Amino acid sequence: MAEMMGDARDLSKAERNGESWKPGSTHASVPAMGEPAERGRVCWITGRPQGGKSTFARALVERLRERGRGAVLLDGDQVRGALVPTPGYDERARDDFYATLTNLAWLLADQGHVVVVPATAHLSAFRERAKREPARFSLVFIDASPSVCAERDRKGLYRDSDAGRLGNLPGRDAGYEVPGDADVTASGGHDLEAIEAALRMLTP
Repeated sequence: MAEMMGDARDLSKAERNGESWKPGSTHASVPAMGEPAERGRVCWITGRPQGGKSTFARALVERLRERGRGAVLLDGDQVRGALVPTPGYDERARDDFYATLTNLAWLLADQGHVVVVPATAHLSAFRERAKREPARFSLVFIDASPSVCAERDRKGLYRDSDAGRLGNLPGRDAGYEVPGDADVTASGGHDLEAIEAALRMLTP
């Protein structure tokens, strides 16, 4: 009886700790922490403001989920709105913001997710820093010209920049460094061929 009661106590303790247990064992065995079943990846989507990055990203995430892949959309504008205090747009604030966005993306990727990040990252230095593990990183460039972006300007960014109400706009006064190392180049957010190319790259 005493042995049975001892076994019950061991079982209860093992269950609380999430451990395995077998009768007569004085020590519960703890399963080793291993790698996720699937290693995650980061897919960064860069391009000028209003070029179609978020549109492309949403379509890509939808296709990934249709294939049963755990995909997370980490939209740069949405992350900005969620951070407290809200990041600014000066040089130092942008550098800090993209460092934070990179850390968040890899935190999720290391848990097995495919993390799709539509974010301007107008300097090559920002994108190089995001390429923390090159074998698990992909870069998509939305190659929309400044004139096309200005025509699509749903947020009024280019209008405000031209009127002097907004400064440091990438693609205008802040400039945009076109990537020469993109894995996929898309003509816009609805480029189905580029979306399929990115999908093949992320689901080998």
